[in-house]
Formats: sequence, C-alpha cells, structure tokens
Amino acid sequence: MSIAVITYFTGQNMPYADRLNLIQEIERSRGSHVISYLTSIRPNVSAQMSEDAIRVFFDHLLLLPTKPVDNLDIFLCSNGGAGTVPWRLVSLFREYAKKFSVLIPYRAYSAATLLALGADEIVMHPFAEMGPIDPTVSNEFNPMEQGTGRRLGISVEDVKAYVSFIKSTVGITHEDELVKTIEILANKVHPLALGNVERFISQTRLIARKILRTHMREERDEHSIDEIIENMASKLYFHGHPINRAEAKNELKLKVTTELPAGLESAMWNLYKDYEAELQNHIPYNCVGELMAKAIDPNTDVIDPQTIKMAQIKHTMPIVFIESGRLSSKFLHEQRFAYMGNGPNGEPVIRQDIISQRWDHSSSP
Repeated sequence: MSIAVITYFTGQNMPYADRLNLIQEIERSRGSHVISYLTSIRPNVSAQMSEDAIRVFFDHLLLLPTKPVDNLDIFLCSNGGAGTVPWRLVSLFREYAKKFSVLIPYRAYSAATLLALGADEIVMHPFAEMGPIDPTVSNEFNPMEQGTGRRLGISVEDVKAYVSFIKSTVGITHEDELVKTIEILANKVHPLALGNVERFISQTRLIARKILRTHMREERDEHSIDEIIENMASKLYFHGHPINRAEAKNELKLKVTTELPAGLESAMWNLYKDYEAELQNHIPYNCVGELMAKAIDPNTDVIDPQTIKMAQIKHTMPIVFIESGRLSSKFLHEQRFAYMGNGPNGEPVIRQDIISQRWDHSSSP
C-alpha cells in the first residue's frame, strides 16, 4: 500500500526585520522599550501562557540598555493560561522598569487580563478586549467528555451560579433540601474537583490583589482593589464576557488609556496583523480534513474505503512569540498526523504524534 507523506511549515515566515520596524515605531511613539508576547489564538491549535515563557523573558530583559529602564511596554495578545504566570511576570517587570504598561491590540483574556491588571497603564486599541479573571480549572478528577475522553474544564462561576440558582431563583433555602442539591452536583462532579474549584477561587483573588498592589499602594486604594476583584472575578457572570476599553475605563475603573495618537494606533494594529498572519489566527486548523484530502484520490466520484491510501502529514508551526528590539524568540510545535485506516463504523482512524516542542531564538539583524 502506498503512503503519501507531506511536510509543511505552516507559519507565513514573515521576517522578524519587518516586525522590528513596527516595534521600533511604537518605541519612538511611546518613549519606551517594547517586548511582544503573543500566544496562538488560532482555532483548534491555540497556545497558553505558561511557565517556560518566564525564562525566555529573562533573556529579553537582560538585553535592555539599563536596569531599570524608565518605561517598559508589553505588547500582549493571548487567551490566557496558567494563573501563576502573571504574578511572576509582573514581579519581574517591576525589577527591570520604573514604569511598565501593557498594550493590547486585540485580545487579552483570563490570565492575560491578570497580567494587564499589574500594569501602571493599559493601552487598549479600539479593537481590544479583556475578560473576567474567574478561572476554568481542570485536574484528574474532572468529568470526562463522552466520545473523546478529555477532561472537561469546570468554570468557577458555573459552580457558584448553580448554588445561586438553587437558592435565589428556585427559592430552596431549607438546609436539608440544599444538602440534596449539593449531593446531586457531587454525583456529577467529583468532590475533589469541586474542592479544586474553591482553591482556584482563592488563588485567583490572592494573585489579583498582589498584582494590583504593585501600583495601587495607598491605603485608600484598598476599596478600589476590592471592587476591581469582585467585578472581574464574580460580577461579570460569564467567563467569555468581552470587556471593551470603554467598560474597562468607565465601569471597572481600570487605568486604561483610550486616546491614542493616530500613528500609534495604526502601528499597534499593523504589528498585530503581522503576528496574526504568521500564527494564522484567522484560519481554523483542520489537520484531519487536510490529511484525508491527501489520502483520497481526487478523481474518485464515489469513495471506496478500500481505495483510500495511507497518508501522513507533518506540520511545524510557531504558536508563541516573545520579541523585542534585540531578540526574537518563538516556540515551535512540530507534530505528525497519520491516517491508519477506518474504524469498525467506517470512521477514519488518525494517529497524532508530537515530534518536538522547542524555543527558537534569533538576534536582531
């Protein structure tokens, strides 16, 4: 049986030199040093903020001309990630900058929002969004999704909303009846998974408070800190709620800058579009469809499973970028998919192998 093998580098391979010009344009406009931090938000192949990025930031910060610099800007786009990463990064940025700001061109959700809360200034493009900081948690005790075997994430706010629904909407207040409703929940979700939810609620609020206190140090700021945490961790109700810059500034009372010079606004968006093209954020990743297109003879009108040939595809794609005026770092994810035949019900059997995951670094030209 013949085997078709196809290898791709799925990024657009736009040169770092092109982005460097835009980074330097933002630096001149802001009188700052810029470090970009973007994780893939591409459908079906998104990446998260994770601990390994902290070590990479060391290399970029060590190349700054002085310690501390007057102004450090973090150009940020991410769906979020590990809840401890923002606190470590904020602490690190405070070591190397007298003032640090976050520039959001498009999306900064969850842990990325937490990182933004630690900034002296949040510069939001008109297209920019932040999100609530209530975590979606997962561990080995979470319920599994039928058919895939994947562990389902549990939203902290979903658990709280269930209890609130029983007490406030349904009107159950008797202790014995409340116990029964909790038993129903515990029968669907492992008690240790629920305990993990409570732990993450406390951790997220603690981290948010520590982060905000790095620039809200006065005793009179404590009330504002409490309000910000309560609003962003509980009162927005829905983890996917997008917070635009008007809401962030006027309703949540965050330190948001909305009046951007025309040149800065366009430079921020052009820089994001460059990363968007290389990460292919606007194109859903469909490895199975691509694989089957290679396995099936395009000249066949009626697909006969016996005529489908074995096929493999191998992709190498960047999924995280950390870049500054002196260094480019990108995280490359290399994986292989192979069509192995059909299952008992005629469904294609696809094997996925991760070949390598690594950081790749290059100096500025």
